[in-house]
This record gives sequence, structure tokens and C-alpha cells, in this order.
Amino acid sequence: MASRDNRSPRIAIAGSGFGGIGLAYWLKKAGIDNFTIYERASELGGVWRDNQYPGAACDVPSRFYSYSFEQDYRWSAPYGTQSEILRYLNHCAAKHGALEHIRFGTEIAAASFDEAAGLWRLKTNDGEEIEAEIFVSAVGLFNKIAYPDIEGRGAYQGTQFHSARWDQNFDPAGKTIAVIGTGASAVQFVPAIQPAAGTIKLFQRTAQYVTSRMVPDHKPDGGTKIARRWQRLRIFRQFENINFRRGSIELTALAQAEFLAYLETQVPDAKLRARLTPDYRFGCKRVLQSNDWYPALQKPNVEVIDTPIKAITGAGIDTSDGTSHPVDAIIYGTGFIPTDFLAPMQITGLGGQSLDHAWTGGAEAYLGITVSGFPNFFMMYGPNTNTAASIIFMLENQARYIVQCARELGRGSVQSMNLRVGVQRDYNADIQARIGETVLMDANCRSYFQDPSGKVTTQWPGHLLEYKRRTRRGRMSDYEFSHAH
Repeated sequence: MASRDNRSPRIAIAGSGFGGIGLAYWLKKAGIDNFTIYERASELGGVWRDNQYPGAACDVPSRFYSYSFEQDYRWSAPYGTQSEILRYLNHCAAKHGALEHIRFGTEIAAASFDEAAGLWRLKTNDGEEIEAEIFVSAVGLFNKIAYPDIEGRGAYQGTQFHSARWDQNFDPAGKTIAVIGTGASAVQFVPAIQPAAGTIKLFQRTAQYVTSRMVPDHKPDGGTKIARRWQRLRIFRQFENINFRRGSIELTALAQAEFLAYLETQVPDAKLRARLTPDYRFGCKRVLQSNDWYPALQKPNVEVIDTPIKAITGAGIDTSDGTSHPVDAIIYGTGFIPTDFLAPMQITGLGGQSLDHAWTGGAEAYLGITVSGFPNFFMMYGPNTNTAASIIFMLENQARYIVQCARELGRGSVQSMNLRVGVQRDYNADIQARIGETVLMDANCRSYFQDPSGKVTTQWPGHLLEYKRRTRRGRMSDYEFSHAH
């Protein structure tokens, strides 16, 4: 094969959410234009395009939930709503030249690495075949919807939908509505629809830790450039403090005590408060933020039901105590399956090995970005890169790392780079050891952070600055390189 002097490798990127658009910016900044973003939908946005339920918003302040390279945006509020975040992402894509690289309505169904040719062969759902030297998955963590395994779900005769696929024609006015789930989406949409609803029956399997939102100083224009940077730094430091506390069992216990005191001020009724008190330690699951969740649950038209669901019927929901709950609609606020990182794509690397097979013992990657046996393949928001802070911070660091690798793959006769097995093994052994020292592996802890085996495959156990330091300058000695002849 001829040398690749004076040309950059072709790059295929799956997904046009914050990961794909951010990567596009850093590629273009590095002078790399030979890339295409493949988006299955007709518009960009990822999770912020799909989740259009009432009250949908970010739980990270706007000034930190934004790209480092686009800080001048006039956020209307301290926390961006779904529609405003989507406008922001479209603004960034248009301003920084990502739009011209997006192919909408194109879903990557499978990808296999051709070792002899040193490239990835991609197949779309329409049967099209695409070649690229580099393949990047930027499909995100929250793209596969989770439905509860409840008998009779298909029997219900009324309106039912998942919060991530909100029925925009649904009018809650005067209706009796069953809400299944008390996670991040329910914490937002229940208070939003409660004033109009006739009755909300909230079926709670697990009580959540719901704390009050931090309220940073906010100006729509962010003030001066220095002021914007200072505000971003302050928010960053607040989240680093949160990460520090969650990394310590002792400090986690202190946070739990603070929460219980807060809950007592929010829910005076001792019986209801007992039902809303989690039976697991603080930090085991995602800690949610809302200033209107607990007030909404105490409204006369809201009933919290923690009796287990027995079955869904044609008319509503039956609970295990023999009670039937007829309802006009069922809304599933049951979230996603984040441990299925690349679903539904089928990825095949060296020797015909599938990524599913490589991850039989649980998903893992080096820095959450690369996997041994899958040359020239990179991930954004991959295993163990989720954080309580802004994922955009993590994505930008991943993007800059991928750009470094793309440059290496554009040098002379370099054809492929494959992560060394020992590098991946040692890195992930350290990650899991650190996770094992946290509340995430508490005996009484089960969360979406864990895969079915109980392994925590989603969370980053360190500080943001540590991740930035580890990805800032890629160690090419971590990889084995092949060259064209």
C-alpha cells in the first residue's frame, strides 16, 4: 500500500451530539478536514434532541455545560433547558463548520477492521458500505431506552410512552397519570405536569437522593471574558469538591447526614419522609438535583405508591397488595441502559473478534477511548468516563486525545495503531481497584452505573483534573504501530 504522506486519514464519526460536534471542532482546529459525521436522525443533538419532555433541563450549570471554545453564548438561565441546549449545539455546529460534515439519516449498523488494508469497513442500515482509516463512536451513554420488565406492558389500552420519546400530543389536563420510575427525568417532568394533571400516581421502586440545586451567579451574556472564565472556574471547583467527597466513605457519610437533615426540612410529614428516604448510602446512585421535586410530591393530586407493581392491565396497574389502579396514561421514567455503550452497532476487530466478545467480562477501555484488538477505533464517552460534573469537559479532553492519534496515523507509512494489551489491563485494574474503595461497590448498592454482573463500567473514579492530565499528551508508546509496505 502506498504511503500516506501529505494527506490525512479518512475519519468516520458516529453521532452528532456533544461528542461528535466537539470532536469536529478540534479536528478542524488541527487542520484535519477529512471526516464525516454519520447521524441516524434528521437533525443533530443526541440526547438533547430526543428528550423533549416537560421540564427537561441540565443539572450542571450552563457556563460549565458548554464548550471551552464557545463561552460567549447568552444563556438565559443558570441551568440550560432542553430547547436552549439544543439551540446552543446547533449554534456551535454552524459557527465552527461541523454542519457541512454531517450526513443525516445515516445509521452505522456494523463496523469491521480490515487488517490487510488498514481501514474500517462500515455498513449502514441501508446496506451502504463506507471505508475509513479511523472510526470514532460518539453515540453517547444515554441512547438505549430502558423499559421495566413488568408483566402485561403490552396489554394496556390507554396512552403510554417513555419520557425519552415524549408524546407531544399528550395533554395531562385532568387526567389520572401513572408514572413508573423516580429517576432524573421523572424528577423534572413530574413537577412540570403536576399543576395540570388530575391525579399523578407515582410508582416508586427506589427512593432517590434529591438535593437542592446550586445557584451560581448568572448574567445572560456572562459579563466580561474574565468574568465568564472566573465563573466557569468556580463551578469547576464546586464539582471537584463533590468528586472529592464521593471518593471518601467518611465524607460520603457526612453528605448523607446533611441530606437527611435537608429532607426533614423539605418533607415535614414523618410517614411520607420515611417512604422518601433511600435505603442505600449516599453516592451509590446518581444524586439528583431539584428544588421542586419534594414540594410536588406533597401536592394533594400526587400519590406516592411504593407497593411493588404486580402487572399492567388493559385499564391500568395492579400492585402486589391486590389494589387495582385504573389510569388514563402511563409514563415510563425508567431511563436508559448506559452499560450497552455502542448498542446497537456491531464492532469487529482483529481476528474477527467482536467487541461484545471482548467485553464479556464487562466493558473496559484505556482512558475510556481505545480498546486493545481494535486498531484505529476510538470512543467518546466510553467506559468509566461518566462523571457527576460536566461530561462536555471529559468529551473535549477525549477529542484532543483522538486528534493526537489521528495525527500519528497521518504520518508517513503509518497504517494502524493498536493499544497494547498490558496497558489496557493495568489501567483498568487500577480503575476497578479505586472504584472498589468507594460507595459504588457497597454491598447494598445497585445502580445503572453497574452492568448485569455488578461491575461498575460507567464511572470515572478520580478528579476532572486527573483525567485532563492523563489525556493531555498521548503516550504513543502505549500502542503498537503497523506500517504500509
